[in-house]
Amino acid sequence: MGARPHLFRYIGQLFTYRHFVLFDARARIAGSSTNDSLGRLWMVLNPILNGATYFLVFGILLGTGRGIENFIGYLIIGVFMFRYTTSAVTSGSKSIVGNRAVIRAFSFPRATLPIAVNVRELLSNVPTFVMMFILILVIPPAEDISWTWLLFFPVLALQFIMNLGISLFLARMVARWNDVTHLIAFGTRAWLYISAVFFSVERFEDTPLLIGLMHANPMFCVLDITRDALLYGGVGDPGRWLVLGGWALGSLVIGGIVFWQAEETYGRAQ
Repeated sequence: MGARPHLFRYIGQLFTYRHFVLFDARARIAGSSTNDSLGRLWMVLNPILNGATYFLVFGILLGTGRGIENFIGYLIIGVFMFRYTTSAVTSGSKSIVGNRAVIRAFSFPRATLPIAVNVRELLSNVPTFVMMFILILVIPPAEDISWTWLLFFPVLALQFIMNLGISLFLARMVARWNDVTHLIAFGTRAWLYISAVFFSVERFEDTPLLIGLMHANPMFCVLDITRDALLYGGVGDPGRWLVLGGWALGSLVIGGIVFWQAEETYGRAQ
């Protein structure tokens, strides 16, 4: 029980559990906010309140929005899209330690757990993304819908794949060393500040090394492409697409293999 199968057979097993993944994701969404009076409305209110806080602190008090066209829309996209990755990666990293009783009781491919978490986070963020579109359309300077808005979907797909790969990698790390959860909290916070969520990367144009590191940051690429498509009518820099695609594919392959290698250990007491 819990023995590790061949990698390609393992991938085939994951496909046969696709209905379980979708059912588990939907069931957990339905029960996630039952104790809150506003229920699922908090999925939308949380990023709005965070965005308002960042606008007050960084946009008004620190003036990081100077020189950015439609800074409010720029900030909304940054906060909403980054929050999706943060929640997916954080929840995915705990998918094994939070389900040890189930793992010890049943035999099934363990990777279905972080996959289900990422599907759940994607589905639960749909109302959030809809609200993001609405805010961009109604808050001055209101943007117009154009065909470039369709680019949001391939960007989101690459972001989902990247989140899943990172979740698989971190799920193994947390299953082995629970202290890693503290490093994840610190890491996501640091990631927020180096992803140009509430400032323009052009502020560092005199520091080529920092600009280069920023351009290699996958979340910066997600935000830059999305902003270009939704706010400025562009298709995104080809380099951003290549970097994001490389991170998505690389994280999925590396994260998947790292997770699979420890498949038979997840049901054991640590």
